[in-house]
Amino acid sequence: MPRSLTSLSHYVPDDQILAARQRFQIIGNSPALLDAIGRAIRVAGVDLSVLIIGESGAGKEFFPKIIHQFGPRKHKKFIAVNCGAIPEGTIDSELFGHEKGAFTGAIAARKGYFEEADGGTIFLDEIAELPLTTQARLLRVLETGEFLKVGSSTVQRADVRVVAATNVNLLEAVKKGKFREDLYYRLSTIIIPVPNLHDRGDDVCLLARKFASDFSQKYRTAPITFAPDALRLMELQRWPGNVRQLKNVVEQIALFHAGSEISRQTLADFIHPDGNALPSTRQDEGDDRQKMLLQLVMALREETDRLKARIDELERHNNSFRFSPAVEDTPAESCRRITSLIPYPEANPLGLGPDPLAQSEKATIEAALSKNDGNKRKTAEDLNISLRTLYRKMHDLNIE
Repeated sequence: MPRSLTSLSHYVPDDQILAARQRFQIIGNSPALLDAIGRAIRVAGVDLSVLIIGESGAGKEFFPKIIHQFGPRKHKKFIAVNCGAIPEGTIDSELFGHEKGAFTGAIAARKGYFEEADGGTIFLDEIAELPLTTQARLLRVLETGEFLKVGSSTVQRADVRVVAATNVNLLEAVKKGKFREDLYYRLSTIIIPVPNLHDRGDDVCLLARKFASDFSQKYRTAPITFAPDALRLMELQRWPGNVRQLKNVVEQIALFHAGSEISRQTLADFIHPDGNALPSTRQDEGDDRQKMLLQLVMALREETDRLKARIDELERHNNSFRFSPAVEDTPAESCRRITSLIPYPEANPLGLGPDPLAQSEKATIEAALSKNDGNKRKTAEDLNISLRTLYRKMHDLNIE
């Protein structure tokens, strides 16, 4: 069996754990969470490979940052790589770089992440998604510090600490021939288990209140509160999507029930919209569409706020508008008078066709692409979807 952190779980001062929680805004007081944070701090000074395990959405991404920040490499680069978001044909080039002419489109030599992170830390998320050929290259780096750029025969060296994470049982993947056994044991020198949200007790309620407060402040909506029976229901839920799923549910409720106290039934309506499957457990078309529509709603809300601000400005400078003193407007009529003088978008600004949902998705993606000057990776991050999903959406919606 791989070594766990049992031999390294010595006393970690409470102030260090508190400092890590404050720096990375980690919410929660459960013993399992605090133990994982303490273990990450304790192993930070030991320059070994670390494997972080836990379900999707549990918050594994915080722990490589803790390891880097509390270790001797903190003044060097920290690079996070989502192995599942990089196409198989380009991942070797992304990680290790390539020479000019190594493949079609390689018009210039390029450094890979390992070369860029020399002296620092590289975080390989979704490590189980690496192709077997790339796993062999990674094993060589871990064992010797050496690698070859794609299309090069010159051996290069990189002094990089590797922290990996996965939500997959790698031992099962090894048995199925999908993951190299030697790489597994090399990566799992130190293992840090991240607890599921369901096992964190009162942390569920703390997180829900934090997400609700953040949403209210960010989008200037009336805050929501949770009734005691709603909080109890949260604690009883399995939350297979973990923290990510809870955040998704709370933000939907905060949007559609702004200013309300959320009852158990209201919460249940969002957790079980079809009486069967939980919405955040399916990483499918519907989930991606929901995320993009939420982005669209938020964009429209911001546009409305800007219009209201413009109306207020015009009212403050009402000398620019000459209304007949004989007319005594109601507040609603006055508002219509003022807004009639402001150029306003057409009634159907997105040009919605017979399938408004698809058209609104297309408009949202095109707006995000324009904002990011066509950079698809940044666009995917803004829309909170994977790069692969963005490419598929662009193809399905005929977006160039």
